[in-house]
Amino acid sequence: MRILGIDPGTRITGYGLLDKDGNRLRHVDNGAIYTSSKDELPRRLELIYAGLEQVIGRYQPDVVAIEQVFVAKNALSALKLGQARGAAIVAGVNAGLPVFEYTALQVKSAVVGYGKAGKTQVQQMVKALMKLPGIAQEDASDALAVAICHANSCTLNQRIATRR
Repeated sequence: MRILGIDPGTRITGYGLLDKDGNRLRHVDNGAIYTSSKDELPRRLELIYAGLEQVIGRYQPDVVAIEQVFVAKNALSALKLGQARGAAIVAGVNAGLPVFEYTALQVKSAVVGYGKAGKTQVQQMVKALMKLPGIAQEDASDALAVAICHANSCTLNQRIATRR
């Protein structure tokens, strides 16, 4: 199964792809879609959507995993982040892919084993788990973490379903 993880943002949207074969995870690619703060929000959302559409077309993932919006102190920032998430979700749905959502706590727990782990800990674990030569760009690393979370969660869900 090929998983596309997405860490949405209006300025930088990270993406990470991995293949899951049994219990093995293999890094496929990661990167980021950059938008300019000079552009109006609709243009930025268009760039996020178009960028993810290209990634989906190129790598043909089976599923999309995306980080949920956290509760921010700044309501406007939270709204903009929600709109970036919406653009990412629509890119997946329009490609006919199932979309799964995970909280930051779930992602950190799945990757580091501790839900309140810091960004550096998550980046180091992603590097180790994906056997990367260096730490990926921050948003791309977060996106890979979301993909790893889904890979672990779908395995757990399959085990639970098998026991029933």
